[in-house]
Amino acid sequence: MSDTTVTKVDSKHSPHGPDGQKYLASSVHIGMRLWEELPAEKPKTLTRRDYETVGFVIKGRAELVVEGQVVNLEPGDSWVVPKGAEHTYRITEPFTAVEATYPPAHVHGRDERKG
Repeated sequence: MSDTTVTKVDSKHSPHGPDGQKYLASSVHIGMRLWEELPAEKPKTLTRRDYETVGFVIKGRAELVVEGQVVNLEPGDSWVVPKGAEHTYRITEPFTAVEATYPPAHVHGRDERKG
């Protein structure tokens, strides 16, 4: 028999991660999170993560730098940050985006700050 588990998450009650992200629905294999951020003068610290990320911009603008490649993000754009890739970002306009991570970012300490 297949897994028949259905999960619904109300983002008003979602837990937050160390960088302010809201954790949304997740399974054993994939997790979703919501980013709602304001512009910042400086980019976030460069980091590498033990998971792959794909994202979609709902509103606002940001500059994503992955392994030295600069990607300007705006509404309707999507992106990929490969597992282990050095990356950072800078929010340039009030920003809302949804990301999916594989495996889920919020388990086993994967979202803890790492250089």
